[in-house]
Amino acid sequence: MNCRSWCRFVLGLLAAFALVAGSPLRAQQHPAPVAPAAQAPSSSAVDLDALAQEATGWLTDLIRINTTNPPGNELPAAKYIASVLDKEGITAEVIEVSPGRGIVVARLQAGAMADSSQALLLLGHLDVVGVDASKWTVDPFAAVTRDGYLYGRGAIDDKGMVAANLAVFIAIKRSGMRLGRDLVFLADDDEEQGGAASIKPVIAKYWDKFACGYALNEGGLVTLDNGKVKYVAVQSSEKVPYNVTVTARGTSGHASRPLPDNSVVHLSAAIAKIGAFEAPPEPTAVTLRYFEGLAPIEDDETGKWMRAIDQPERLELAMNHLGDMNPAWGAMLHDTIVPTMLDAGVRVNVIPSEAHGNLNIRLMPGDSIHDIIAQLTKTVADPQISFDIAPDSGENAPASSLDSPLYKTIEKVAPQDFPGAIVVPELSTGATDSAQLRLHNVQAFGLLPFPLTDADDARMHADDERVPLASIRTGVGFLYHVVSSFVQAQ
Repeated sequence: MNCRSWCRFVLGLLAAFALVAGSPLRAQQHPAPVAPAAQAPSSSAVDLDALAQEATGWLTDLIRINTTNPPGNELPAAKYIASVLDKEGITAEVIEVSPGRGIVVARLQAGAMADSSQALLLLGHLDVVGVDASKWTVDPFAAVTRDGYLYGRGAIDDKGMVAANLAVFIAIKRSGMRLGRDLVFLADDDEEQGGAASIKPVIAKYWDKFACGYALNEGGLVTLDNGKVKYVAVQSSEKVPYNVTVTARGTSGHASRPLPDNSVVHLSAAIAKIGAFEAPPEPTAVTLRYFEGLAPIEDDETGKWMRAIDQPERLELAMNHLGDMNPAWGAMLHDTIVPTMLDAGVRVNVIPSEAHGNLNIRLMPGDSIHDIIAQLTKTVADPQISFDIAPDSGENAPASSLDSPLYKTIEKVAPQDFPGAIVVPELSTGATDSAQLRLHNVQAFGLLPFPLTDADDARMHADDERVPLASIRTGVGFLYHVVSSFVQAQ
């Protein structure tokens, strides 16, 4: 065989081999190797700028749906979110908890056999507190954009969190990421009042819809100082809220004839004594770790008093100094009792037989409301005064574990997004739905992801609530990195 014939022979054999190798039979006999598990999409794989713009649009729409509680009327907002999810091919269920009150829930499944006790829940609430519109510089429900801020009731508490959760949930669906655990989205209702449509009855009746072992909710804080994130506070515990009615009883009569047992006078005196009452400090393990983490990054004077918390003989003095520097710091260290409402009289010329006041009490976890009432009774020392605890008050919930893999994920991701920032656990002075989740064996953490200054954080529940537009972009990115890192299949 000459050289040319030999070459044609070899080429023919190679062609025949290639044909057989590419045939269906060959593919069945020798399956292609399985590709390695996909890694979590990097920031470059997800257009976070575009995602933040979408989140801003959803937040704008949600602010314009007035869900002031009472009455709440969250159902239209729940239906709006369901329509957004539907456009993404995500099945969402809207549940009318009571007339006009609604929640929306959706789940991205890791697989048919996924363990729901390992699922991550993204939680936010749709209701907002009321406003005195006359004290706002913009319409509270118009979602006005001005000077780099989005204004509106719920911008921070808590429709901002809802919009960020929605953006991250949708981004992970779009990414096609292989999940190692279920990811659940829930926007609930009646958080601000904690009534018949709140998380407690929702858990009792609909737990199977959003069963999980981990949760990210409101309650934390990304603190912005001089344009840079200073620290990330992750809520892992919270104080226990109670409302107590103070009642003064006396003799009714004509206002032209003063009486020594005037109920208004006795109530006023009692409220003054209660306002001056200060419970002793009792820092928890979470607050000790919080101040221990912050002390090195604060100025020398502040750091000195934060470190003094570990010294029993200086603890009370430290609490007072820290409370003067930041009221939230003082409130983290002891029970607080704050008079919030007064009610008395039916006519200007009638001495009322009863006068009433409300005390908003926030207890350190584990403390007894009955012990506090006993102390207040002794402080007031007036037989005309009585105290009545409002029904459906708070419940003591255990703290979430700082050894939890979710907390560890936040600790790892935060410094990557915010170089130089530290992560500290926080005892929240306010109440959130996380307490009920913790009572249901969920490792729940508060992570409001938007970087905020102390001044903007103080607008929560106050006038001209707002969120910086730049912080929406940063917060959505931060939340995406935390969630994607936690739910991605390893």
